[in-house]
Amino acid sequence: MHTLDLGYDSVPLSMNSRMHWGKSSRITKQIRTTAWLLARQAKVPTNCDHVTVCLHYRPKVNRRRDSDNLMPVLKAACDGLVDAGLVADDTPDQMTKQMPVIHPAEKGRDGALWLTITIGDPQ
Repeated sequence: MHTLDLGYDSVPLSMNSRMHWGKSSRITKQIRTTAWLLARQAKVPTNCDHVTVCLHYRPKVNRRRDSDNLMPVLKAACDGLVDAGLVADDTPDQMTKQMPVIHPAEKGRDGALWLTITIGDPQ
């Protein structure tokens, strides 16, 4: 399993975001580029038959959150992984995208956003 720390301490995009399309587009491109760069730096294998990707979020403080609001971040990150050559496309036959996981806040720690990538067919 490979873990890529996306470098965000909060969620940069949400399904509930009401930001201007231009700003949203810039953030999406930034997430995509970050995932591409991190995958290349981590030397994650390329041309895989199948990968499973999960987005993890640890907020700074505990409160109610919907994990499906993280889907725009997951989508942009998965596109970046395709750009890095992990798989040819992020279609279900080549990439399983798990529902994002929200972890409990940890006292004294900042928030964090990271990806886990498992190479091979899902179990």
